[in-house]
Amino acid sequence: MTRLIALLAFALTLSACSTTDELNQIPEPMGRFLLGHNVVVVDNPEVGPLSREASDEEWKAAMEAAIDERFGRYDGDKYFHIAVKVDAYVLALPGIPVVASPKSILIVSVTIWDDEKGIKLNDEPERFTVFEKLSGETAISSGLTQSKEQQMQNLTRNAAKKIHEWMLENIEWFGDASLMDPATTSPGFPANAARIDDAVTPTEPES
Repeated sequence: MTRLIALLAFALTLSACSTTDELNQIPEPMGRFLLGHNVVVVDNPEVGPLSREASDEEWKAAMEAAIDERFGRYDGDKYFHIAVKVDAYVLALPGIPVVASPKSILIVSVTIWDDEKGIKLNDEPERFTVFEKLSGETAISSGLTQSKEQQMQNLTRNAAKKIHEWMLENIEWFGDASLMDPATTSPGFPANAARIDDAVTPTEPES
């Protein structure tokens, strides 16, 4: 039994590190993608039961940081804008372990814009529901072990990852990478690496 518990704890530790480890690598190819505007809208989202409260400004900052962290790694030559609306959330309150261990949830809607064409690439916003990543701190309840800021970072990173996976499923949106000039583009950067932005400024997407 002791060995089983030790192995489970080790697995939980690995899962907690997996998202940040991935971000510290060159991103998976995604055509000619270069992050343009990172638009996050938070307007009194629905708050679920047994939730901590977070301000619209706090959610906006957390979601923008997660999008920048993940998609800022790309170094293509065509701007695409990511617009995210925070629809609803639950930030788990401290609960009673095992008997009542509330989990954190985030629901967002996403639209991708092609800067050059000035059009939305998905006609209707794509909705994602994400949960906190299983780890040693969330196996019982993140409300017991994490601050509100940690919960929000966890959820927004998971949301950005889900958005990324969906975009990779629609990779044709982002053009043929073989058309890029290797002198001015690259396969991308790890999230912790410095990046020199392109001099061209993308246009503002329409609301």
